[in-house]
Amino acid sequence: MLRILNYITAFTFLFFSQVDMAFSQTETTKDSLRKDAINIYMDCSACDMDFIRKEITFVNYVREPKKAQVHILVTSQTSGNGGMEYTLFFIGQLNFKGKNDTLKYNTMQDYTNDIIRKGITNTIKIGLIQYVARSPLAKDISIKFDTSSNPEAVKDKWKNWVFNIEASGWGDGEESRNRISIWSGIYVSKVTEKIKVNIDLSNSYSEYKFKINTSDSTTSTVRSINRSQHGNFLFVKSISEHWSAGFNVGAWSSTFSNINVNPYIYPSIEYDLFKYSESNRRQLRFLYSIGYDYYEYFDTTIFGKIRENLGGQRLRVAFQVKEKWGSISSSVTYSSLLNDLSKNSLSLWADMRIRIFKGLSFTFYNTVSLIHNQIALPKGEATQAEVLLQQRQLATQYSYYLSLGITYTFGSIYNNVVNPRFND
Repeated sequence: MLRILNYITAFTFLFFSQVDMAFSQTETTKDSLRKDAINIYMDCSACDMDFIRKEITFVNYVREPKKAQVHILVTSQTSGNGGMEYTLFFIGQLNFKGKNDTLKYNTMQDYTNDIIRKGITNTIKIGLIQYVARSPLAKDISIKFDTSSNPEAVKDKWKNWVFNIEASGWGDGEESRNRISIWSGIYVSKVTEKIKVNIDLSNSYSEYKFKINTSDSTTSTVRSINRSQHGNFLFVKSISEHWSAGFNVGAWSSTFSNINVNPYIYPSIEYDLFKYSESNRRQLRFLYSIGYDYYEYFDTTIFGKIRENLGGQRLRVAFQVKEKWGSISSSVTYSSLLNDLSKNSLSLWADMRIRIFKGLSFTFYNTVSLIHNQIALPKGEATQAEVLLQQRQLATQYSYYLSLGITYTFGSIYNNVVNPRFND
């Protein structure tokens, strides 16, 4: 094995040394065309970088943020029309230090990926003008205005209301098993600077069938069905740049959770330490809700209840920051019953993507929950089939998911060329 590895290493070194010699002259000619171009670093997980490199050829794309004269940070948020609002922060560095700018690009819900990538790319071009204008390449740049566009304001006959109807289904199987799943939903929203309204209605159905060979050489069929329905109405009123208030009212049902029907209403108030207008870069929000639940169960619970009226409260602290060094998003949620504080849950969620130093990046994702409020658990032990087929919720005091990753990249800082050959 070691001998094979040595052969491969020697061949690889010889091959690439010859390739570099053969193509060094042509590549040098190509690279010299950008010797006076500014260096930019694209910090955008939602961007089509191959497309951007092909369309914007008057800059150098570098892999190391500190080597860039302009760091372009792109963040996104869902907008009121069901599309996305992309915010592009142009951060000047080195000789452009202090020359910053912020641009926005908004999409509609029915925009295709091609429309979106062209819109983002055009916004990047506009933002780069002030920097390229101060470079030797300024004499080679021309600006074009599309006179066919109509700048007049458009009257919105829908008054900011957006409607979305979705349905999907899938299935797979083989000789001894098959499964199908059907899901549908209706979403209605209205978002303005003053109010936010969301109406969500959803329904899901899943069915599993397994054929099992028994000891007496016969075949039995095990069938598992899960159904759930959910409806929710959210209303939020803006009070100031830091405060907002509103309420959630709705109902849900789930065979898996032993809940036949659970109508609820929860008035809420939220405070953001930072201004809401800065939410695309940083947030520290405190949301408190207190309200009422009515539960009606399919089966008698472990507490001997078939129905009950309960009061509850929730406190959620959410933090988010997006900077040149990376991003951190996290939240902590505490909930409990008002009449019995021992029946509570505490959940932590975190997602971090951080550049430690040149070429080294670290990613971390986790969800952890401490659970002491499973009031809907049905009385009696779960059967083996119910456990294996996940037909009912099981008792637990915790749940977790954890993911860690690390990446180290080194070599040339430039990354201008796009070559899609042999791509998967």
